[in-house]
Amino acid sequence: MPENSLRPLSLLLQEKADNSWLHFSSRLAEDNEMLVEAPIKASICHGFALSDFIYNVAMQMPNEFVTLVSETRFYELAPKSYESILEAQIRGCENEMQLHSVLRKFRQLEMVRIAYADLVYKQPLKFCLAALSALADSLISGALSWLNSDCQDKWGKPVNSQGVEQPLLIYAMGKLGGKELNFSSDIDLIFTYPEAGETVGARKSIDNHQYFTRLGQKLITALNQQTADGFVYRVDMRLRPFGESGPLVMSFSALEDYYQEQGRDWERYAMLKARLIGSGDYHEQLQTMLKPFVFRRYIDFSVIESLRKMKMMIAQETRRKRLTNNIKLGAGGIREIEFIVQVFQLIRGGRKVELQERNLLTVLPRLVDTGELSPQSASTLEQAYCFLRRAENIIQALNDEQTQTLPDLALDQERLISAMGFDNWSVFIETLNHHMDAVHQEFNALIGEESPKHSGDDHHWQTVWMSLEREEDLASLISEQAPGIDVTTVAHVLSDFKQELQKRSIGPRGRNMFDKLMPRLLLFVCRENEADVILHRILMIFHRISTRTAYLELLYENEGALKQLIKLCLASEWISEYIAKYPILLDELIDPKLLHNPPSLSSYLPDLQLHLLRVPEDDVEAQMDGLRHFKQSQQLRIAAADVSGVLPLMKVSDHLTALASAILSEVIHQAWGHTSRRFGIPSSLQGTDDKGFIVIGYGKMGGIELGYSSDLDLVFLHNVDANELTNGEKQVPASQFYMKLAQRIMHIFNTRMASGMLYELDMRLRPSGNSGMLVVHMDNFAEYQRNEAWTWEHQALVRARGIYGQPLLIDKFDRIRRDILTLNRESDKLLNDVQTMREKMRAHLDESDKDKVSLKHGRGGLVDIEFLAQYLVLKHAKENPEICLFSDNTRIFESLAKQKLISEEQATQLVKTYQLLRNQGHIATLKNTDSITHEQETIEMMESSYLMCLELLKI
Repeated sequence: MPENSLRPLSLLLQEKADNSWLHFSSRLAEDNEMLVEAPIKASICHGFALSDFIYNVAMQMPNEFVTLVSETRFYELAPKSYESILEAQIRGCENEMQLHSVLRKFRQLEMVRIAYADLVYKQPLKFCLAALSALADSLISGALSWLNSDCQDKWGKPVNSQGVEQPLLIYAMGKLGGKELNFSSDIDLIFTYPEAGETVGARKSIDNHQYFTRLGQKLITALNQQTADGFVYRVDMRLRPFGESGPLVMSFSALEDYYQEQGRDWERYAMLKARLIGSGDYHEQLQTMLKPFVFRRYIDFSVIESLRKMKMMIAQETRRKRLTNNIKLGAGGIREIEFIVQVFQLIRGGRKVELQERNLLTVLPRLVDTGELSPQSASTLEQAYCFLRRAENIIQALNDEQTQTLPDLALDQERLISAMGFDNWSVFIETLNHHMDAVHQEFNALIGEESPKHSGDDHHWQTVWMSLEREEDLASLISEQAPGIDVTTVAHVLSDFKQELQKRSIGPRGRNMFDKLMPRLLLFVCRENEADVILHRILMIFHRISTRTAYLELLYENEGALKQLIKLCLASEWISEYIAKYPILLDELIDPKLLHNPPSLSSYLPDLQLHLLRVPEDDVEAQMDGLRHFKQSQQLRIAAADVSGVLPLMKVSDHLTALASAILSEVIHQAWGHTSRRFGIPSSLQGTDDKGFIVIGYGKMGGIELGYSSDLDLVFLHNVDANELTNGEKQVPASQFYMKLAQRIMHIFNTRMASGMLYELDMRLRPSGNSGMLVVHMDNFAEYQRNEAWTWEHQALVRARGIYGQPLLIDKFDRIRRDILTLNRESDKLLNDVQTMREKMRAHLDESDKDKVSLKHGRGGLVDIEFLAQYLVLKHAKENPEICLFSDNTRIFESLAKQKLISEEQATQLVKTYQLLRNQGHIATLKNTDSITHEQETIEMMESSYLMCLELLKI
């Protein structure tokens, strides 16, 4: 044991080592006292001083730990083979619980070996990264081999149509794919298998897809599940085709079709590092199949546009998360180095085969050989990469945590500089900054810095901003360049803002930024007719961001973003207040397509999954924050398209509803994961993709008519025997499982965070209202609707539709809904119930008077038209079931006309009035005014609508 190779510990670290040794030696004596020689003790103490992870494993497995560190030169990693050792240990496992235990203990001890090699004995970085990757490969392969054998015993051997056995193949993505895994990284995987077929040799055959799905689920559990022995790896499957909503496994042909037809640029980046784990006959076939997607034969300059977008996303993330101490995501961090290398691979890799390499340190010198990088640039990047990756590994090895942020605690800072070989923190930081600054220069040199395009001479506006003149003199100064605007109000607003700014602690950097930004703002704003309105709204935002210099820099450095902000603030007070409330949305203004290119309705869910892709799944707060930011940014895009006329009213509601549906789907996925980890899942659902759970949207959600500030009226139903037990360690009845699931969903939606509330959920339409269960069985729901529900609940059901759930469950709900709506009803009672409820609502909610009329609750307003549609459906659906197919009012009236229950003219007028009032309601929201009208034309239209409602109620 090379005791003399150990670096002396500082007083702080020696104190930590002594205290840890005291606890460990007493634990060792309790368990089974072993003799620990002085050199071994010195090595142990160094490990304890530098890593809580090493100490925790030692306390958990004291004898195994001492045996490990007593091996001669135990820390030497190259060459290191794990497979044969692990295979011998796994072979004796009789069930999955034993397998989980063996995998976790093996992982813990071998990670201790690697931690010692890195932190204490300073083995070369390439050996540590290779060992971490080889260990992961072995654990994945070992677990897969055992589980595959176990699954074949249960379900048979999967074969193709020729009887050839089919394997499950695993793509390692990201750093594992490049054999450069972090110490505490999650692992990104994609599962695939060669051909369709079914299993043979079991009592009942299942198709290959089902077999490999079950095998994949078991493998994820074997690696990902937290047990008393810890976990093996956090498994991330979100890089697979279609993301979280896609199948867990895909055949070769399905995989090829996806990447050829739907693969996106970011997936090309991801597939650069894709590597099949283990050895087999299919590697070359898969590589040949997917290479055309990743590497284009021509010099692929099309990737430059994607490069610019990705650079923008990196800058946004850095600013959003204030990643000043993040050595991966911060400016000049690991991500920028990876980015530089991968861009050259994508541009040139199709023609220069030598660049088709997964490992970054292997590619760098090849980029010099091919002339893409100068030797000096490559050396700069390599030195920085090795420095940053070693620092990253040490930070993560402190406590086996997935982090890239420099530590704040003095003890952890001391550990980091000791392992890195520095004498003090300031010298380490100086060296770190040197490397990161050099990387950022290379990064910017690749695609250029964005800088504002100064148009015209703005010295005058510099004078206006810096002027100490009185308000009236300031107005005169402004009028010299902008005589056509309300200079008095502009001067007043500007003067008030300057006085307010002087009271704030914004620091010299902030003041300098305002001195540069404000003249640019005044130059652009004072060209507009409503300069006073725009300036007031923008300065409201500037009040909020005055201490957040990064946002001021964003608006100064991106002239397009500043102009976008001006356009939006001119168009809508609601948008300006929305941005002021969530300043993080300023990032979205960088995209020049914001006003003219709303996303497609089908893209919200995949875009949301991509948005959350790099947020650790176990960081609940970050996931909730990510959901809120996505909603806010997408609502801003929809509102921008709305005010610019790109989206008409019906499409605005379609988009707002599609956005809410996507968020609901992701929330349920997160809540399901959280609940199933605690309790397992109902036993009958094991091995299926079905959650036995369905969500019903009512009101505006059901009618596809959401507005910007709408809450969500939802009802949760399940389709599992309420007494069926879950299959987790803590078993509960299905009824309790679904209640916990619903509570989790509501928690994610309703929790108020700094980033706001996601949506307000209204659950009062469930059976028995607030006194009823949060989730009821679908059969109980049908029974309640048939025998206990009030007329107003059947009215609500007219506007209800299934918005989440398996197609079979959606179909079942549709049948229940149709059966209830087509019940035979007594006409007089129905009319009386509907009119009584309507008058009760009008008495409590209608704010109309002789000068103004409520668009929603006034006579002939939105609610009158909605009640009419509900009444006509409930009255006539028995004889005309076609009219209850749709849940939105427009198509309900069209259906009523088609069945000759109302005339075409009546349907047209009602739809026209309804859409006009909804449109005016949208406009009122964007202008931040009440949903009322003073316009005589609108009031007359509503009065005509009211008379028609009265007429049709009598039919």
